[in-house]
Amino acid sequence: MKTMSLRGRDFLAETDFTREEIESVLAVAERLKMERAMGVYHDQILRSKTLFMLFYNQSLRTRNSFEAGMTQLGGHAHFLDPSKIYTPALEGKEVAYSTERVSDVARVLSRMGDAIAIRCYGDPVEWEYGGAHALLREFAKWSDIPVLNMEDDIYHPFQGLADMLTVKENFGGFKGVNFTMSWAYSPSIHKPRAVPQSAILYATMLGCNVTLAHPPEMALDPKIIAQCEAYAGAAGGSFRITHDFEDGVRGAHAVYPKAWCPVNIFQPPVGDYDVETSQAIFDQYKSWKMTEALMETADKQAIYMHCLPADRAYEVSNYVMDKTEGPGWRSAIFDEAENRLHVQKAVMSLVM
Repeated sequence: MKTMSLRGRDFLAETDFTREEIESVLAVAERLKMERAMGVYHDQILRSKTLFMLFYNQSLRTRNSFEAGMTQLGGHAHFLDPSKIYTPALEGKEVAYSTERVSDVARVLSRMGDAIAIRCYGDPVEWEYGGAHALLREFAKWSDIPVLNMEDDIYHPFQGLADMLTVKENFGGFKGVNFTMSWAYSPSIHKPRAVPQSAILYATMLGCNVTLAHPPEMALDPKIIAQCEAYAGAAGGSFRITHDFEDGVRGAHAVYPKAWCPVNIFQPPVGDYDVETSQAIFDQYKSWKMTEALMETADKQAIYMHCLPADRAYEVSNYVMDKTEGPGWRSAIFDEAENRLHVQKAVMSLVM
């Protein structure tokens, strides 16, 4: 492909890009990762360029991988805490003396830097499903520089890229790889859908045999499901949904059990924002936990995946998380975390 076609583009959702473009991003990430291991410096790629990072939610991996990535590429990342500035807000949702309209913020930052990265989901938009993604789209509408999605309430495109790079490193590609994205129990119900939705979008787009396992009450966005079915058909892979945890794990090459919220937690018309009922639903499924015995039912060379932070002893046993070496299956979570750095460097290199 003509990689120049990515120059200046926003990176908001997997569905904004073709399979060929995503494969090109992964190829650049592999090259940057290999060259860094060889001691090659990349500090001329984004020399003197600035990334503004706006976090409505807390972060460990996302913030530090973007900051480290910009430093390695020769630029600088500015951390912006909405509570320490006039919080950007959509038209009609402004509050006097504490917010500033998104259109104004985007145009000001466009005059001073080279890209804007935003994380927003959940409480900042009062669990209105799609509200955070609409905020990012509004930034992109007014910004003259690329807007990057560091996770919203629908998509987490950079985590998904890191997931796919991890799969590719372990299995050499995607064709014939059985990829299972599964729900897992957590005491906390306030878990967005973005990670599982991005994982299954990329995995079907790239041709994996994808299984989505979850209790019935934890259904994902019907539009995302329809897109996965279309991607699977186009790429020659497969896509299925099961409500049986063990069925989802059996024979999988990549196993990705993670909690996400029940449909009830969202505001109408998607849900009814019923926190008490949502918690009761969660507590029915405490047995959905990844254990050593369950990993033994996956492929003999399977990898355990998680975006982190994982709720140890709830979503997964300590043994599964920490078995990063030795024969048979292993945990790939720290490779996955590192790969956030490399895929983000690739996208920033291409769009900035």
